[in-house]
Amino acid sequence: MAPRLSSRRDAVLREMGLGPIWRLRARQAAADATEEAFEQEASAPAATGMAATIATSRAETQRAPVFPPAAAAPAAELQPGPARPAGARNVEPPRAHAARPQPAATPTPAATSAATSAAPDPARSARIATLDWEALEAGIHDCRACALCERRKQAVPGVGDRQARWMLVGEAPGAEEDQRGEPFVGQAGRLLDNMLAAIGLKRGEDVYIANAVKCRPPHNRTPERGEIAACLPYLDRQIALVQPQLLIALGRPAAQALLDREIAISAARGKRFERAGVAVVVTYHPAYLLRNPQDKAKAWEDLCFARRLMAEAG
Repeated sequence: MAPRLSSRRDAVLREMGLGPIWRLRARQAAADATEEAFEQEASAPAATGMAATIATSRAETQRAPVFPPAAAAPAAELQPGPARPAGARNVEPPRAHAARPQPAATPTPAATSAATSAAPDPARSARIATLDWEALEAGIHDCRACALCERRKQAVPGVGDRQARWMLVGEAPGAEEDQRGEPFVGQAGRLLDNMLAAIGLKRGEDVYIANAVKCRPPHNRTPERGEIAACLPYLDRQIALVQPQLLIALGRPAAQALLDREIAISAARGKRFERAGVAVVVTYHPAYLLRNPQDKAKAWEDLCFARRLMAEAG
C-alpha cells in the first residue's frame, strides 16, 4: 500500500474537498487501483520523475463523473380552436395599419463609452509595452480607461514572484481584493493557496498571480468585453516582464483574454494552448469551485496536467 499522506497535505486536500479521492474505500473494490494511483500522485514529491505522472494520467482519465440524463420536457399539447356557430358568416378580419417609421435612437454616453473602450488604442498599448514594473503598477493605479475606475477603492495589479515560471490569471478583483489591493484573498484565495500547495507550489515562490481586469466590477459581475480590452495591455506587459513558462487561466473571462477567442471551460480543459509561444492551461476559477464543489476533482486533474507540462518542458 502506498504511504499515507502527510498531515499537512491531507489537511490541504480536505480543504479543497478532495480528501476522499486519496483514501481507499473497501466498498469500491473496482476503484482501488485508481484511488491508489491518486494517492501516489499526491504523496510523491514534484521531482519523482515521469513514472508517477503517467500513472496519475491513467487514473485521471478513468474518473470522469457520470451524470444522470436530464428529464425531457413534456411536449406541449395542441388545443382545438373554438367551434364556429352554425350559420355564422365569414367576416374578413380588420386590416393592420402599416407601422410608422420611428426615428433612430441616439446612443447614450455610457453606450458610446463602452463601444469606444472595446476598441484598442495602438498608441496607448505601445506606450504601456515599454513600462518597467514600477511605472506599470503606477499606470494601473492611475488608469481611467474604462468606467470601472469610478467605483473602485483601488486597482489591483498583481502579486508574487516577478521571475516566476508559473503565472496564474483570474478574471477581476472581488470585494476583499478591492479593499486590500491584492488578488485572490478571502475564501477564493485560500482555496487557490491550497490548490497550489497540493502540487508543491506556494504563493510568491515561483508563482505570479494577476487578473485580466484590474478593477472590481460592480457587484462582482463578470467583466465586459470592453473592460477586458482596456486592461489587456497591462496584462500583456505583465506577461512580458515575468516571462513565465506556463500560464493558467482561471475561469472563462481569463481564458478569453489570454487566447483572444470564445472559450467554454468544459471543452478547453485538458488541452494545451499557446499565447505568443507560452503554454496556456484552462481551468475553473476558485470562486466557481466554492459554489460548485463537485468540480474540485476536475480542477485537480487540470493542475496535474499543468504539472506534467512543466515537467516535460524541464
